[in-house]
Amino acid sequence: MLEAPLLPLLGTGFLLGWSVAWPPGPINAEIARRCLARGFWAGFGLLLGACSGDALWAVLVSLGVGVLFTGPTTRAVMGGVSVALLLALAYVFLRGAWRSLRAAPAAAGAPARFDSHRASYLLGATMALSSPWNVAFWLAAVGRPEMARQGTAALLVMAAAVIVGALTWGVLWSGSVVLLHRRAGPGGRWWDVGVKALTGALMLYFAVTSARGLLAL
Repeated sequence: MLEAPLLPLLGTGFLLGWSVAWPPGPINAEIARRCLARGFWAGFGLLLGACSGDALWAVLVSLGVGVLFTGPTTRAVMGGVSVALLLALAYVFLRGAWRSLRAAPAAAGAPARFDSHRASYLLGATMALSSPWNVAFWLAAVGRPEMARQGTAALLVMAAAVIVGALTWGVLWSGSVVLLHRRAGPGGRWWDVGVKALTGALMLYFAVTSARGLLAL
């Protein structure tokens, strides 16, 4: 039974989800790249995967299981997996940019299997689940003592509102990228090279930033 007022929980959760989703990060960068490469639904698939991963963390934290993932060893392992994933993505995109640069214009393009809807969803979920910072966020958002006193139902409602807020931002971000791309035109071969190179550079930057954060723990 829900003991806390519903509207404040929904409003706070929505605003929190929006505020945590909009800053630049690897998921937003990859959503934009997939929208540019394969259209709205490719980016939206990654967004759904990321929100599914966040939903799982939210449920675990609400049930008290999330605390098990806050130990230094677990955080180090998860952080290492996250950094390795970001480095792998940086390699894939930078290699793709180099191959597109050397290939004939008709041969340029992203690998269809990697940019499929299923791959988008799985990658988004993996990025969300492997990030130790996501655990810290959910513990801060719904794992606070004052939230715990309101009961599991209130925690789950607020977590759902956070995910809706993040999902709303993602829909607007994906749609904006697609609209800007249509207005600007495809740009041919150099557009393909530039998008892959920029995304690869961003993934490398996020990997280095995450690694530095882990070393500071």
